Amino acid sequence: MVRSLQSYVTRQAERRPQAIALVGGDLCVTYEALETRANRLARLLREGAAPGDRIGLLLPKSPAAVAAMLATLKAGAIYVPLDPESPAARLEKILRAAGCRYLLASAPAVPLLRQLIPRLDPAPRPDLVWMGDVPADTGDLAATFCEADASALSPEPLPDGGAGDDAAHLLFTSGSTGAPKGVIVAHRNVIAFVTWANAYFGVAESDRVSCHSPFAFDLSTWDLFGGFAAGAEVHLVPPQLNLFPGRLVEFIRERRLTQWFSVPSLLAYLARFDAVQPGDFPELRRIIWCGEVFATPALRYWMEQVPHASFTNLYGPTETTIASSYHTVEAPPSNPGATVPIGRACDGETLHILDPDLRPLPPCEVGEIGIGGAGVTLGYWRDPERTRAAFVTLPSEPACRVYRTGDLGMRDREGLVHFLGRRDSQIKSRGHRIELGEIEAALLSMPEIGEGAVVAFQAEGFGGHTICCAYVAEAGVALSPAVARQRLAALVPRYMLPARWRAMDQLPSNANGKVDRVALREMFSQERGEPAS
Repeated sequence: MVRSLQSYVTRQAERRPQAIALVGGDLCVTYEALETRANRLARLLREGAAPGDRIGLLLPKSPAAVAAMLATLKAGAIYVPLDPESPAARLEKILRAAGCRYLLASAPAVPLLRQLIPRLDPAPRPDLVWMGDVPADTGDLAATFCEADASALSPEPLPDGGAGDDAAHLLFTSGSTGAPKGVIVAHRNVIAFVTWANAYFGVAESDRVSCHSPFAFDLSTWDLFGGFAAGAEVHLVPPQLNLFPGRLVEFIRERRLTQWFSVPSLLAYLARFDAVQPGDFPELRRIIWCGEVFATPALRYWMEQVPHASFTNLYGPTETTIASSYHTVEAPPSNPGATVPIGRACDGETLHILDPDLRPLPPCEVGEIGIGGAGVTLGYWRDPERTRAAFVTLPSEPACRVYRTGDLGMRDREGLVHFLGRRDSQIKSRGHRIELGEIEAALLSMPEIGEGAVVAFQAEGFGGHTICCAYVAEAGVALSPAVARQRLAALVPRYMLPARWRAMDQLPSNANGKVDRVALREMFSQERGEPAS
């Protein structure tokens, strides 16, 4: 029985050393080469990192980043993937919260590091480690060591890396208080999903699977470790292709991918541009999505263009590890307004529809979705209060630990669960889980802003949610929406930036004197609003 994620690669390196593990750009990396690189780096990390220490990875999507993940796990430490597209202000919050011992970076991160490192003073900050070639002009970015220092170390694996209940990685998601929150994911959580998913989908060593999601997004966890468990080829999808439908579909064709896994908004984007030809991708056997609702018209388009593939909807938040339920769509929905169920629980998981007192509801009644079972993570990093509130036991099943998703759902008479939306201000946009409160907190931290509110509404077509911002500038301050957006872009990731903006003299209020968010939402949904460009 596999007990650690890193052992997937070790086993393949022993069985099929020259088989291709990773393809990134023009670089093909064998299982033996990946194992050797990770083992040497792990020994270097172990010289200064103790088991359980956190190691930040500020690396582009590349074989080097995957080797760094594996090396961290082999050293018994916990990796913290960081999005290189995030602003320095948000990365600072994550690094402070995680308390990283090391920060592994490469040359493309130098401009961002020049902004980030000074923000971490005077508190203890992680030691910098260069992966790959050391940048030519590092200036005052002093590194403790570089990956080349590991070249003379043993290529044999360390015997005592993390496993089982040990934390494998921290994934930081959007937090309602304005601070990202870290979800503690154990080895056993990921292994449980990989075991079920690889068996259900029949992933094999002959597969060529996509890795589309950023490494800071948990969908990539199955792409990588599911592929390694099967001995398959994992093809890293360059992020820049997301902007070019033609180039992205050409990537799928040229790589002869057999499995595609992404958020549905990307698939809807390709459908919008009619980028897929009838009978396209003859070797693509599985199309799988997760993270948000897949608009039925776009799903029908894909099923009609690629009829030889199977289509499966997965559902589950980060707190329950990649996905907890599944539904394979057998035929294109005949009703354009129909929605795809989130289906049934994966093996080892349980889905509950709960009333406010956490008691199970009968079929056809709407309640909060609770998830129990093997995927339920260890909780939130250094936040016992929030963990106690979200990870609960049920009155009817005291031994069952359940995560309260905040999602509304209903179980139909056939036993299929349907997702019916959120019960709070959290939304999904392009697969990212976004707390509107985090955007609002960043907005209100800007000195030019007197008042502000962030709302969202469901857009028509394939666009998902549209995020909107209304604000009142401080007295005497001239602040256009374009400038406000530019200032906010330094505080939140690009995917959190509102698409519609409105400068106001006064925000609407309700009878309690609070900002009337319903009125703002209606205003933005009925009017175009003022764009910020």
